[in-house]
Amino acid sequence: MTAGLSRRRVIGAGIGIGAGITAGAVGAPAAHAAAHAVRPGSTVAITGTTVIDATGARPQRNVTVLVRGERIAAVGSARRVRVPADAEVVDGRGKFVVPGFIDSHAHGSGQEEIDPPLFLANGVTTVRDLNGQALLYDWRDRVAAGTLFGPRYLVASSIVDGNPSLLVGLGSPYIEVADGEESRAAVRRSVAEGADFIKVYARLTPDAYHAIADECRKLGVSFVGHTPDAIPLAEASAAGQRSFEHIYTSWFDTSSEEREIRRRLARIEVGGGEYNSWFRQTHPLEVLAARTFDPHRARKVFRGLAADGSHQVPTLTQHRVFDLPESVALHDDRLRYLPAATRDGWRIQLEQLYLAGRSPQDVAEHRELFAARLRWIGAAHRAGVPVLAGTDTGTAYVYPGFSLHDELENLTEAGLSPMQALRAATSAPARFLGLHDVGVVRRGAIADLAVLDADPLADIRNTKRVHAVVVRGALISAERRERMLGDVEAAASAGALPARLAGCACVPVLASADASGLSAWRVRAWCIRSVAGSPDSRPVRTGQAEQGRRLGARVTDGSLLDGVQETRRETAVAVCSNVSVATSSSVSAGCFVAW
Repeated sequence: MTAGLSRRRVIGAGIGIGAGITAGAVGAPAAHAAAHAVRPGSTVAITGTTVIDATGARPQRNVTVLVRGERIAAVGSARRVRVPADAEVVDGRGKFVVPGFIDSHAHGSGQEEIDPPLFLANGVTTVRDLNGQALLYDWRDRVAAGTLFGPRYLVASSIVDGNPSLLVGLGSPYIEVADGEESRAAVRRSVAEGADFIKVYARLTPDAYHAIADECRKLGVSFVGHTPDAIPLAEASAAGQRSFEHIYTSWFDTSSEEREIRRRLARIEVGGGEYNSWFRQTHPLEVLAARTFDPHRARKVFRGLAADGSHQVPTLTQHRVFDLPESVALHDDRLRYLPAATRDGWRIQLEQLYLAGRSPQDVAEHRELFAARLRWIGAAHRAGVPVLAGTDTGTAYVYPGFSLHDELENLTEAGLSPMQALRAATSAPARFLGLHDVGVVRRGAIADLAVLDADPLADIRNTKRVHAVVVRGALISAERRERMLGDVEAAASAGALPARLAGCACVPVLASADASGLSAWRVRAWCIRSVAGSPDSRPVRTGQAEQGRRLGARVTDGSLLDGVQETRRETAVAVCSNVSVATSSSVSAGCFVAW
């Protein structure tokens, strides 16, 4: 068994794979927590409002929601619910109260001044984070202790993958396992380190996978993740996998050509870190699966998933970015809440990796795939498979908090009603996570609430119109919410944030390179550096600069690597991995490679 947080930082600064975290980030300043501290024992009243409980019940109109401490004390008419004199009052006339939203698939950036407040400002009060980083365990524990004002976090283990893992060199924390013994040890280690659940990945062998399932049952911990190549979706569901993330290999089970697809899938050979090769080789199998969807087979598979209690987390927002990159808004107003390094990294990824070299056939096939993903998740939902709303933050142009509302819109496009989409982001994930007093608006429940300016049942896009938020009984008024967003924008523009954590390795990054078949690669590499303006900030180490220069790179403070040409892929990756900045929390860097 091997484990690692890879030293090769290839794609970073918010792209979702790479940049790592600079020293000092774990000890990030507590200014955010102090500025937004919860007032214990406070009372909040939302008067004259409409309550949508997201359980399927009819809306309750012209009612008062009274909150005392962390819980809802009453929901009823003004005649039945008296508002105390010391209550913070929200005028709920013309407004709609729904449970706080739950993002069931996120990858935290590690930037405390960005992620937690953006989630809260968008009414997201619970986050299931699939990024098994120690810093995120720290966030989870500090939120629970009341020393960090943020959403409730549940955090995965390091990713448990086969050996060799697709994740070698891509920055995400992972554990490679080759057999059942190593798999059981990985589960025990992850639980001991504080993981709330185990995350499994694509290259696990059947022996390793079923050992994970058995060890999780013994320890009473759930396991979730990707559908391994060697395990059909129905088999994984029967083995106890609680949720399946994204729509990649999952839909092979519902194809009339499943036998041929699995024959070709079994022949795929990839080395450690060769994620791009894996995506390139599975892409035509995805297209075949989409074109040969068999409703009869699908009904049988979906009935089994529903009976097993398995959940689908399609992350359609992430799929939309990769399948339809031409639809990405390059001047999205939400970009102002992200650091320049993140914005630059996303733009580079979009322009150089997603759009460049995209043939008309590529465009047509990915449009076809996205439409098929929508139809597939809609069919699963109609067959009774529980669907959860997750965004895959950590992927380019997927925004903390904001994109949860995009996902709800995607789910309605897939065929869910507005009420069903709301449930996928509130009561359904609360039950899935075992949070029995969360995800509902009723007496005695935890007071996680979003107050909306318009009716989400009339138009699901109205969930974006957040007026106020209540998080564990603490009111974020409209005015306070605006201040929080202003603070995030100021922090993003100050250039003093720690580097982003590695995020989701869930999208092909440089697939065109792997497809070229060249023995030598034309490489362009960038390192983007954000410095807090201190003249004492140290530049890249001399030895690393010399390594870059020997490969023909121009190494400066502003553009650490620029113009590496006609060198082998491995060499370029090594150069990018070895270019680092001083161990100061005021410095962040990201490396970007295209060929």
